Amino acid sequence: QVQLVESGGGLVQAGGSLRLSCAASGRTTSNYAMGWFRQAPGKEREFVASITSTGGITYYADSVKGRFTISRDNAKNAVYLQMNSLRPDDTAVYYCAAARAGTSWYSTRGSDRAIYDYWGQGTQVTVSS
Repeated sequence: QVQLVESGGGLVQAGGSLRLSCAASGRTTSNYAMGWFRQAPGKEREFVASITSTGGITYYADSVKGRFTISRDNAKNAVYLQMNSLRPDDTAVYYCAAARAGTSWYSTRGSDRAIYDYWGQGTQVTVSS
């Protein structure tokens, strides 16, 4: 069993930056691929970014490419999402998730939330204009 806890959310002005963290416990996540998703009010949860277990490959949604960076530190059992040039439409609850990376993960570049095994409770990010 893996427990995930996100932190680092908050209120920021447009153009600002935030760094989200996801701390894992219960079992090492070094063998899991990880992903960040977000859900805005009234919308479905959507893919933001994903990273392989070694951190060697990353994928991003087109809407955040060039602004967000996903990274991980397996020694600390943690995953991060650096968010720069934030926009009001980035406002959402951000979730991290862990998946046993297999064919389905790679074929979808980690963007399919159905293939993730564990989820955190989310952290709110609000970007004001």
